[in-house]
Amino acid sequence: MYDVDILKLDRTPLELKNLKGKYLLFVNVASKCGFTGQYKELEKLFRNNKDNLMVIGLPCNQFGAQEPGNEEQISDFCQKNYGVSFIMTEKIDVKGMKKHPLYQWLTDKKLNGKKSSSVKWNFQKYLVSPDGSLIDYYYSTTSPLSTKLTKHFR
Repeated sequence: MYDVDILKLDRTPLELKNLKGKYLLFVNVASKCGFTGQYKELEKLFRNNKDNLMVIGLPCNQFGAQEPGNEEQISDFCQKNYGVSFIMTEKIDVKGMKKHPLYQWLTDKKLNGKKSSSVKWNFQKYLVSPDGSLIDYYYSTTSPLSTKLTKHFR
């Protein structure tokens, strides 16, 4: 998982290996979704746990075309509306033939060693432990501030 190539929203490389030792919360995000308000909770979760957690938002336009913007528009939206300070990546596919390699790992038990899943909608969350193993995934309806998640980094 740490060797997957992915770019940040500003098109610079995101070196996942530099985040070893922290929990990683991967969330496929969209700016025009009923769950978009979770940006506020994701930011609070990140700020309250930044010593041992990195939240990584991955814009995706595969569910209801709810992330139509380009990188600059996405960045502006996140800054103006939610003050997002956690990492945001380039737009990716989280399912289908062009599924990003990170999501291939997150969703395939043969690769992650834990469980297989499919991304059902925007704001589905995948939690990876500080040693790089998949802990679990959580559907969009799970608040980022839910004890299902927060119990891991207290």
